[in-house]
Parts: sequence; C-alpha cells; structure tokens
Amino acid sequence: MTPLTGDATAMRYINSASRKRKLRLAGLGAALLLGVGACNADDLTKINEDPNNPTSAPPQAVFTYATRIAMQRWFGSNPMNMRGPVLTAQHLAQVQYPDEDSYLRLDGTVTDASFINAYTSELKNFQAVIDAGKEANQPLLWGPPQVMRSLVFGYVTDVWGDVPYSQALKGDASEVVIQPAYDPQKDIYAGLFSDLSEAVSAIAGAPGTAVTLGGADPIFGGNSLRWQRFANSLRARHAMRLANADPTKARAELTAAMTAPGGLIQSNADNAQMAWPGDGIYDNPWAANNRTRDDHRLSDRLANQMVPVDDPRLPVYAQPTLCFNDPSSTGCPANPPKFAGMPNALTAGEAATYSLISSRPGPVFYDTDRFCAGCTALNGASFPSFILTYAEVSFILAEAAQRGWITGSAAAYYEQGIRASMEQWGVSDAAAINAFLARSAIAYAGGTPGLRQIALQKWIALFGEGVQAWAEWRRTCVPETVKPGPAAIIESVPRRYEYSVREKAVNSANVDAAVARQGADEFTTRIYWDSNPTAAPTYPGATCGVR
Repeated sequence: MTPLTGDATAMRYINSASRKRKLRLAGLGAALLLGVGACNADDLTKINEDPNNPTSAPPQAVFTYATRIAMQRWFGSNPMNMRGPVLTAQHLAQVQYPDEDSYLRLDGTVTDASFINAYTSELKNFQAVIDAGKEANQPLLWGPPQVMRSLVFGYVTDVWGDVPYSQALKGDASEVVIQPAYDPQKDIYAGLFSDLSEAVSAIAGAPGTAVTLGGADPIFGGNSLRWQRFANSLRARHAMRLANADPTKARAELTAAMTAPGGLIQSNADNAQMAWPGDGIYDNPWAANNRTRDDHRLSDRLANQMVPVDDPRLPVYAQPTLCFNDPSSTGCPANPPKFAGMPNALTAGEAATYSLISSRPGPVFYDTDRFCAGCTALNGASFPSFILTYAEVSFILAEAAQRGWITGSAAAYYEQGIRASMEQWGVSDAAAINAFLARSAIAYAGGTPGLRQIALQKWIALFGEGVQAWAEWRRTCVPETVKPGPAAIIESVPRRYEYSVREKAVNSANVDAAVARQGADEFTTRIYWDSNPTAAPTYPGATCGVR
C-alpha cells in the first residue's frame, strides 16, 4: 500500500479495506500478537515471502490484532473510556488534571484520533477478515469479525451519532469511496441488526469442516455457539437502545434476537470478555494505566448509590480511602478509612484535596501496590475487560418484561441481573447478596419505580464500560443525580461528542450534511435514539442532566 501524506490520509484510511486474500496490515507485528495460534498453509492464510517486511498476514492474526486494538480503545485509558465516557457517565472522577471531567478536553481536537483510528485500525482490519472469509466461503472466519465490526460501529454511532457507515471502509473497493457520506443513525442501527442476523445465520450453519479462528480468538477461543449468543445479545442491546425512539422496532428486534439460533447469553460462562495475557505487554488497559498513574477516584454519584445499601460489589469497584494501613501517616485524614466518592468536574486545586479522602478504583484494576495500599493479589494485568455480559442481558429482559414486550417476570430477571453482576465481579458471599436483595431500596417494586431500579442496577453493573454506562444514562436519566460538576464548561451532561477536526477539513460536505440533519456539532445535541426523552418512563423532566 502506498502511504499517503497530509490531511488526505484521514479519509483514505477510513475507507481502506483489502479485498484480497492476503490481508494488508494496519499496524506492525499483527501476526505476532497475543500468541496467535497455528495458521493454515493454503492461499487464504499464506503470508508474503519477505519475513522482514510483511504486507499481509493470516486472517486469524489480523482478527487478533483488530480485537486487541478495539479493546484498548473502548476499554482503555484514552478519550473513549477512562478519559471520556467513564467520566461523563460519572462512574469515576478525575483527581488529577480534571480537564476531561469538566469536558474541556473532549472536543473534536482531542477525540479526533479516536474517531479516525477506529476506522483505520479495528474497523479496517475486521472488514479485511470479513472480505477474505466471504471470498473463501468460510463463515467461521467472517462471522465473528462481522459481529465485532457491529460492536465497534455501535460504539462509534453511540458516541457521535450520524457517522460514515454504508460508504465507509471502501477505499480499496472496486468503486473507491474516499469521502463517505454520514449515514443517519436510524439507518446505521438497521444495518447493524441486519449484519448481526446475517452473521448468526452463517455461524450457525457452518459445516463441521469450516476453518475457525481457534486460538486467535481472544474472546471465545473460536466457540461458535458463544459467538451466536454474543451476536444475539448485542442485537438485544441495540434493540433496547431504540426503546424511546421507535418502540415498535425495538420490540421486534429484541424478539428476533431472542429467537435467533443460539439465543441470548445464558450465564456468566457465556460472557463476551477480552482475556488479557497479563504478560507486561498485552495487559488489561486499566491496570496498565494504574501502574504509573493516579488519576481517578470513585465518583460520588456512584458511591452514593452503593455505600448506603452496603452493595457487596463496592470492595471490588473501589478501595477504602487512603492510609488505611497506617492512619497515623503524615497527611492522612483523621477519620477512619471508608468507601467514599468525590464530586466530578472540580478545579485542579479542589480535586487535589480529595486524593486522601476518596476511594481509588478497586484492587482488581491494579498489578502493583504503588497505588493500591494493602492489596495482595494484584492480578489486574490479566483481569478481563467485560464486553457484554449475562447481567446486562438480564436487565434488558427485565425491562422488556416490565414493558410487556416479552413474557416472564420482570422481578425475576431483575434479581437474576443483580446476582449475575455479583458473580461476574467475584462476589461470593451469599448472605451478603441475599441481604442486599432484601433491602427495601433494592427489592423490586414494579411499574415505573421498577424501571428506575432496573436502570440503576444496570448502570452500576456496567462499571468499566464507559460508552455503555453513558448511553444507558442518556436513555433513562437514571440516576438523576448525574449532573455536570461545578467546573464543567457547559451546564448539562454531554449527549454526544464533537466530530473529528480532520473530518471537517477533508470531508466537510458530508460532515456539514450530517450536522444539518442531526443538529449542531455540540455536546448538547441529541442523537437519534436520544431524541425523544419524554418517552422514557423514567424521565424526570427538563432537569435531567442539568446543573
């Protein structure tokens, strides 16, 4: 591939996806990542002759590379998670350099690379594997990357709204598209439903002799049934996202997801999660960040929902306040250690005062005791990143049952979701879980109060999944306490992020068309599925997210 220079590279790369069996790399060393399994020796997986300058790689290797890059972007310490949506959803607060917490460093200049690179890295490479797998008629090669492509496009559209979709990734197509149109989000969601349905049908119908991803699949190890359940559950997630904008479509797609081959995720054993080797090179990105940085504390918005009810997940999500090993240390607070949050969006000076009196993220996110006093296990480097879980699926079903969309008990699905979340996070104290479920604030109330309980427990269970927690809050406005902090540069919680500055330079006509259709390129503009907030039974009114 001839490298491009200047601003023109942005859109050329966004639309690049190889149509050849020998897959072009979007990054160096893709064939060596994460202990990729053995490769077939046929033309589909043949690597180029020069081992020192590879320009192609086996589809399995490219899939591994794309998955790793995607997980680091959407679950990492960058503007798309720890320095963006996790703060916007107010699971964490910034105790140092709180610019992103106040939305100051979340504009289109800062998130530009996240937008562009989502296309040039993971989406481009997933598309390349899809193309090669379809050309070779190998459904177990192209089905999983089509699911992953749908996952990533879901993230992209839920962050920005209208984005390139139908004309994206076509820089190497027979009819080259360098400046793709921005699809309306409604159409993107329709495309995601279709792509997931196609992938599930193909995976379910694959012959026993089909080539698989095998050990190159760091999520399911090539297990085709779990890929079907993941795809269907992702379809269910997207369906519920439309509940306020198009409830008829939402209900139909949820029903289709539940009845598709494989069904939904059935237990925590089916959870879609990224297995990190924890070898010092490919580590859980939260642990990698927390190894050398001490930027975050538990948000008081989250702490205030968990502490009063003795939520058993609290010691997993957070550490007690600093100095609990040596309360007499200079500078330690006089009060005994406890779990406590800090407000979001403070000034740097104000935030610094919380360094000793608010809780850091929990021990599972550390592999060194530098910022985890008293921690012993320190397995954070290999702790998985949760992509889509049994708990989330249970809460989706609970809401659907409460809305009357499906049969079954909303209360039973709700309790199932809480228990699944406890198990997922390693809580094994049955007595503590039962006591938690018996609390009057937690016991299922039904009706609209029940929908609020479902939304709250879902938001809590999504800890670490910034985009999803933020999206669920935007859809439900639960908890109502999520509001901009005192130093925030706007008076309301962002409903989306701004478009890439490079896109405005090299694809301005299409960006302008999207803005004209969707609304101003501002934090406060609502995207399609968020455009009818009053339809949400949990909507509290115009005070939602407003300081």
